[in-house]
Amino acid sequence: ISGVRDIHADHAASHIGKAQGIVTCLRATPYHRTRQKVFLPMDICMLHGVSQEDFIRGKQEKNVRDVIYDIASQAHIHLEHVS
Repeated sequence: ISGVRDIHADHAASHIGKAQGIVTCLRATPYHRTRQKVFLPMDICMLHGVSQEDFIRGKQEKNVRDVIYDIASQAHIHLEHVS
């Protein structure tokens, strides 16, 4: 936007954008739950034995928390690439 042409700045912005997108998706999960929608990666859910129905019902079990932790960890990994 400001006319900066630097591959390192582009790389950092890319990772920051990915992290922000992941965090936004996680933060919106309770809202989407009220509309019976789930927009989380199903491969990670299946890895922990969690179904879309578990999120819609608002379960707080360890495997549901593990899914959220794994997804949040992906955002953290993107932020680590920035520094």
